Amino acid sequence: QVQLVESGGGSVQEGGSLRLSCAATGYTNSPNYMGWFRQAPGKEREGVACISTHTGSTYYASSEQQGRFIISQNNANNTVFLQMNRLTTEDTAMYYCASANYGLCTWVLRGAAPPVDFGHWGQGTQVTVYS
Repeated sequence: QVQLVESGGGSVQEGGSLRLSCAATGYTNSPNYMGWFRQAPGKEREGVACISTHTGSTYYASSEQQGRFIISQNNANNTVFLQMNRLTTEDTAMYYCASANYGLCTWVLRGAAPPVDFGHWGQGTQVTVYS
């Protein structure tokens, strides 16, 4: 059974940094794509960043996020990371990791999120940025 477990969330002052981790277990073969999404209170879930696990190509929802966030991976253990720098209060949200064999990064490029029955999702890790 595939499971995704996120870690690394917490509270940080505006301007600070956090590094999120997501470990995917239960895969016979690595998923083709892994990505990060987030959902702030009262808002829809949105895409943040995505990575092709086989090519290492990365995708971001916006150029602004691309300048502050870095998605990376450790192929050896199906782990993906999200380094978040220069955080602002608008980054406050629950951050979710997702994996899929197709289409995941397309959703991220749209700044949107697929349905929760698309691919596999973690339970989320809370990021709170205070001023």
